[in-house]
Amino acid sequence: MWDPRAYLARRDERARPFHDLIARVYAESPRAVVDLGCGPGNLTELLARRWPSAALRALDSSPEMVAAAREAGIDAQLGDVTTWRPEPDADVVVCNAVLHWVPGHGELLRRWARELPSGAWLAMQVPANFDAPSHAAARRLAEDPRWRDRIGGLLLGPDAVLGAAGYAELLVGAGCTVDAWETTYLHRLDGPDPVFEWMMGTALRPVRSALDDAEWAAFRAELAPRLAQAYPRHADGTTWLPFRRVFAVAVTG
Repeated sequence: MWDPRAYLARRDERARPFHDLIARVYAESPRAVVDLGCGPGNLTELLARRWPSAALRALDSSPEMVAAAREAGIDAQLGDVTTWRPEPDADVVVCNAVLHWVPGHGELLRRWARELPSGAWLAMQVPANFDAPSHAAARRLAEDPRWRDRIGGLLLGPDAVLGAAGYAELLVGAGCTVDAWETTYLHRLDGPDPVFEWMMGTALRPVRSALDDAEWAAFRAELAPRLAQAYPRHADGTTWLPFRRVFAVAVTG
């Protein structure tokens, strides 16, 4: 299950990569704009403002996220990106912070590039900080003998995504013109256990889903101090969290 409230707790910081991604999509009058993995719809609204004359389509695999998007006025549909097929008028497709959850998503990108109309824009972004101290600490704890039977192997590792060059080569090989890049954001977080709270919204979701309330409290009690040590609080009470992300914007041939 996805919790829209947890995901939106840091909505401004989580929105920054989306703004940077669509800023490099130069489509002028697309017939249809598709948001694959629309979440609670707060970022889909930006697509509607950017291209007000386009048909807007939104898709997410989480019933909770689809419900939240509909409450926000987005006509979101429940669906799986792995089985989605582009319609002939899909001139812009945005897939933001989704594909790291999809094993073997390189082939999915190749298929989308082949099936999209000529001149369509395909824009994707994935987090790429799975080798960061935060995620390494969470994986080590999940693989501890006390937890391994319940949550071992649930957390993503560095091989979940490619680097910018990897996505560029993949999409060029699919016949696209590609702009790919990487950015490390430096998020200034406040509050108690801010890095743990950040991870609750996304990376730790599989763990939370696998544990009951008592187990989750015990897991948090062990992980939160490790994260606080890896990301110490500064004199002003805030914590800096570096967060690397990979982007690719492709135009189909």
